[in-house]
Amino acid sequence: MGRQWLQAKRDVANLRKGQAVGKLVKEMMVAAKLGGADIEGNPRLSAAVDKARRASVTRDVIERAIKKGAGVGADKLVLEHVVYEGYAPHKVPLILEVLTDNNNRTAPEIRVIFKDAGQLGAPGSNKFLFDHVGLVEAHHAAGADIDIEAAAIEAGAQNVEPLSHEENDDIPADRTGARFITERTDLHAASQWLIQNGWTIVTSELGYVAKNFPKISDEHRAEVGEFLQTLEDHDDVHRVWAALK
Repeated sequence: MGRQWLQAKRDVANLRKGQAVGKLVKEMMVAAKLGGADIEGNPRLSAAVDKARRASVTRDVIERAIKKGAGVGADKLVLEHVVYEGYAPHKVPLILEVLTDNNNRTAPEIRVIFKDAGQLGAPGSNKFLFDHVGLVEAHHAAGADIDIEAAAIEAGAQNVEPLSHEENDDIPADRTGARFITERTDLHAASQWLIQNGWTIVTSELGYVAKNFPKISDEHRAEVGEFLQTLEDHDDVHRVWAALK
């Protein structure tokens, strides 16, 4: 029984690793489609490639993903971007971004996840609870010597907040991390300024920031976390934005 349990644990770990690699490949394709195949000139693609390399994704897979996303060669990216709105358990609003090559397959699967949790939100029900913004997560080697608020002003960001390794494990524990929030149209310019001034970008994308966060107990927070993880585990789910601190 012990060996069977160990093998099952390994199978789960391998499955999660495969799902993670699949999401990284999709992210590289989308980044290349939106911003071009030039890694140096496309902060979102650069961040995605760095994550893929850290996850030991091979160079051939990375190059194919970039070419497919950029439409270079015979293979072109055909993915539909679908946004769902709904609620996690305990009425925590969320926005779900899906990238799929077959929404007729994906949509019913997403509905089942919500239905099983008893929290299916009506379309168009909660986007007003979020701001649609540019998000840049980055870290700097200067540590405590770096002034993140001054950096935000120089980069043209609207807001900034500290970001720790515990909140994002792509932020090294010995570096100063920050999340810069920009106008959507300023995302690229802000990312470029940060890169030119010694920041390492780990995320550069359009996303959603909740305007308010409902107060819930630790027990309910754990239940919400389990539901969000179920969504994250779906192959076609690209991002989950929830009003949960």
